[in-house]
Amino acid sequence: MVVAGSVGVKKTARIVYLTLFATAASVVLSACQSDPDIDITKLTGETESSQTLYNQGLANMNAGKVGEAARKFEAVDRQNPFSDEARKSLVMLAFTNYRQGRNEEAIKAGKRYLSLYPGSEDAAYAQYIVGLAYWKQIPSVTQDQRASQQTIEAMQAVVDNYPKSEYVEDAQAKIRFARDQLAGKEMQIGRYYLERKEYIAAASRFRVVVEKYPMTNQIEEALARLVETYYAMGVDSEAQTAAAVLGHNYPDSQWYSDSYKLLQTKGLEPRENSGSWIARAGKKLIGA
Repeated sequence: MVVAGSVGVKKTARIVYLTLFATAASVVLSACQSDPDIDITKLTGETESSQTLYNQGLANMNAGKVGEAARKFEAVDRQNPFSDEARKSLVMLAFTNYRQGRNEEAIKAGKRYLSLYPGSEDAAYAQYIVGLAYWKQIPSVTQDQRASQQTIEAMQAVVDNYPKSEYVEDAQAKIRFARDQLAGKEMQIGRYYLERKEYIAAASRFRVVVEKYPMTNQIEEALARLVETYYAMGVDSEAQTAAAVLGHNYPDSQWYSDSYKLLQTKGLEPRENSGSWIARAGKKLIGA
């Protein structure tokens, strides 16, 4: 028995359903067309093989669609996480995340790759991407330099673990930059204390630069500031030693010229005390 009006109700419900479906599809397609990085031919789901998805990821990346490439590589990892394509996709995912400025995601993918495939041919590249992602996050010297230390550790792993890789030279350059940032932070704090005549605190910061970061661009100023600080404290022997080490290594430096003039106001000259920590640290400098 057919209840009166039931056919009409079913027909009305079907019309409403089809209308809602068409509206939803229109919204999805409109959104996709407004985003140049969405592959609208793949809206039905990632049902292709791992190899196909990986190749699509490479094709999207070569076409400049980095976000879509990343989604393809993620799909490979979800679909068949232990396949050879998943291994290659994981390192490419680290790269595409890095390219998009998603540094934490790049670090996560790179570290995961290294934990799963430490001896693979792409391990050096994964480690290098991790280092680059930390390097990209290094702020000015006025801010926390944790990223600088992380950059040094990650890039040093490239140098130590993959010494024959093509990434070593740039890794070493990034290490030098990060160490200069760390030294610059110490100098900033040291100058802060020096301006406030907190000489012991200032000297300790300048000492860190001389002993820990002797091969950075901050070393000349650090030695000159030690001359200034010890001079202000009345510790003339240390001031003279700092000036002597500065003059021996950087005789044409303006910092040395200024330090020499400062000592002369007391009738002093640069003179090295071989028992000073400054003299010992000076042996590590370029001109020692």
